[in-house]
Amino acid sequence: MKFSTLFTKTKKDIAKTDSVNAELLIRGGFVDQLSAGVYTYLPLGLRVLRKIENIIRDEMNKAGGQELLMPAMHPKWNWQQTGRWDSLDVLFKVVGQLSGDEMALGPTHEEVITPLASKFMFSYKDLPKYVYQIQDKFRDEARPKSGLLRTREFLMKDLYSFHTDEKDLDKYYTVMEEAYSNIFASCGIGKETVLTYASGGSFSKYSHEYQTICETGEDTIYLCAKCNVAVNKEIITEQKTCPECGNKALTEKKAIEVGNIFKLKDKFSKAFGFKYTGKDNKEKYVEMGCYGIGLGRVLATIVEVSHDDRGIIWPESVAPYDVHLVDINGTKKETKEIHKKLTEAGLEVLWDDREESAGVKLSDADLLGIPERIVVSSKTIKAGKIELKKRDSDKEELLSLADYLKRK
Repeated sequence: MKFSTLFTKTKKDIAKTDSVNAELLIRGGFVDQLSAGVYTYLPLGLRVLRKIENIIRDEMNKAGGQELLMPAMHPKWNWQQTGRWDSLDVLFKVVGQLSGDEMALGPTHEEVITPLASKFMFSYKDLPKYVYQIQDKFRDEARPKSGLLRTREFLMKDLYSFHTDEKDLDKYYTVMEEAYSNIFASCGIGKETVLTYASGGSFSKYSHEYQTICETGEDTIYLCAKCNVAVNKEIITEQKTCPECGNKALTEKKAIEVGNIFKLKDKFSKAFGFKYTGKDNKEKYVEMGCYGIGLGRVLATIVEVSHDDRGIIWPESVAPYDVHLVDINGTKKETKEIHKKLTEAGLEVLWDDREESAGVKLSDADLLGIPERIVVSSKTIKAGKIELKKRDSDKEELLSLADYLKRK
């Protein structure tokens, strides 16, 4: 991709934002804010989002998940069945101008997946099953804030599991715990992200969140250094020690929630009369689990924990491109050949071919945060080398293109 043909441009100055992720993502041309809590993913931002999506999809498939796509618009009846039409304060409600039908814009999909699953699962032989989607969600946040961390429209992965009993649900729950750990590790925030005990609400004693430790986070957690698990502040009065080892010396940390998992048990199956026939020919309610990850939240969290005063520092796994190629001092012809060899080697390359100063190009490279920067200049051409600099380092290295490609 040539920088000169990008749909977007970088910006030096933008309106004041309330978060690091909003400032850097808007300045870099990754996203654009349409209104409070509503963002457009621009080409660079969408490339990052899709890489996060593929990491998640790969782990969900490994865990036995089957992907589907449910409607974002839900009939009022489904939400009345669970009592959440009137009780869920973030529910967007719409009325058809012609039909007069009352509908909800889905903030989550238990009200849709449960009656759907009941059309296909009747016997213990049909269980367990696991299905997921990656789809837009809508929540009427009163005060959307912190860039992509709290929005009114967002992309979410939600997987739902269906089981014969709690024992089988517990077994799959541990599978998803491992899958989530793998996802956050692959996204480059594994070291900072910890399993956190939180309120189980009306479902169970606990639910579990995945919290990424970050000074700018809006959540407060209490971390056990021995087990590397935490307790959310909302339950610290009832759970003052580590739930796993009993350690009393918990350390207060600020964090960002990037995912959560719940044991729904039979709450929704009872609401919809979703039963199966067991081996004993008796009808029983299906046990359910729910497992969510906000993709935009993950993207924003990566920026919050991985940046410096010059811009973003993307992990290689989710970066929009592998290499940021910069030509300076009238070296387009030579850079074109280098670009060709890089792409032939299977690398994704953003080539800054603009008629701009070296200072502007290098500053934009830092802002965009692509893992490796290659500079081509009259000096490097004369030496038969390229100048390589990794975004997370200040060290510059002169080496031949052939030697560079041997590393890939």
